[in-house]
Amino acid sequence: MKQINLIIFLCFVSLLGTAGNALNKKDILKSMQQVADWELTHFEAKVKTGSIYKDSHAYWSWTNGAMYIGMFDWATLSKENKYFRFLKAVGEKEAFKPGPNLYHADDICVSQLYLQLFLKYKDSCMIKPTLDRMNFVLANRSFGDLDFSRKGNDKRWSWCDALFMAPAAYARASRITGDRKYANFMDQEFKVTYDTLFDQTQHLFFRDTGYKNKREANGEKIFWGRGNGWVIGGLCMIIDNLPQNHPTRTTYIKLYQQMMERIAGLQDKNGFWHSSLLDPQSYPMPETSCSGFFTYGLAWGINKGFLPAKKYKPIVQKAWKALRSAVQPDGKLGWVQPIGADPKSVTQDMTDVYGVGAFLMAGCQIYKLK
Repeated sequence: MKQINLIIFLCFVSLLGTAGNALNKKDILKSMQQVADWELTHFEAKVKTGSIYKDSHAYWSWTNGAMYIGMFDWATLSKENKYFRFLKAVGEKEAFKPGPNLYHADDICVSQLYLQLFLKYKDSCMIKPTLDRMNFVLANRSFGDLDFSRKGNDKRWSWCDALFMAPAAYARASRITGDRKYANFMDQEFKVTYDTLFDQTQHLFFRDTGYKNKREANGEKIFWGRGNGWVIGGLCMIIDNLPQNHPTRTTYIKLYQQMMERIAGLQDKNGFWHSSLLDPQSYPMPETSCSGFFTYGLAWGINKGFLPAKKYKPIVQKAWKALRSAVQPDGKLGWVQPIGADPKSVTQDMTDVYGVGAFLMAGCQIYKLK
């Protein structure tokens, strides 16, 4: 099976050279519309069928939460009301409530959509359930350690994916309300996760404490592609939502720059990143969810002036060309690793909502590049 997948991949790579001008604005818009429309066509079926993971595709789930963020960016860029109508309908179906677990970072991810919708529609009903949830958590904080083998570890941000799901929601809430208690909570919790999971040598995050002493087949430490993609996406949104004079904003920017320099150097010759960042030989297939988040982070950094365009724009061009080549003729985005917690093999037919979200986030930032 691995040999067959490798043959498919090699054939797929041969198509990269025909992908055309990677930063042609009309092509960028066309690719994003194809992917967004495919997702809208197939979305309800995913919600109804779910997967082997309980509630993994409920309207409020973290998987969809990531897609909504990308779809909101695309709706804003395209100015097409059908995308806003779709997103608003999602919020209304859930009565703008976060997921059911009071503490779990995954269950607050959807609140990022609600907070974005509030900024557009100015309806306080859209954010009241989110603020109520956050106020409860702040008043009843958990202080357990982040040992991932410990029962109840999900009451804190004990896995690196959580740094996408929750912190930006608190940063957005702080920006909207003007109340720094949400950002202060975010700072404190983020630091605990950083101190626990960030590798000071590789400048990457372990997925959780269970991976700190594990190794890949080549002897390297295990750094999951999408896990670090989650962190990069979260950092960009945190920085976007903190005031310019916020005392920790510079700390987040420096971490972002440190990670981006390391991640940029791990891009393969075809423009992709892999499910295992330090052992691509064991996982030679491209992985588009991590590649999408990394591409988003790189383009965002150039647009914000945090990364020098001369150094990083060629990397972005190569990455977007690769991502576009993973879009099938009907708009389906392939090569997305399924739900998991560590590197796994990927096939061209695999897709999922968070990959779509990352792709749309990346495309919107690339469209803004000068």
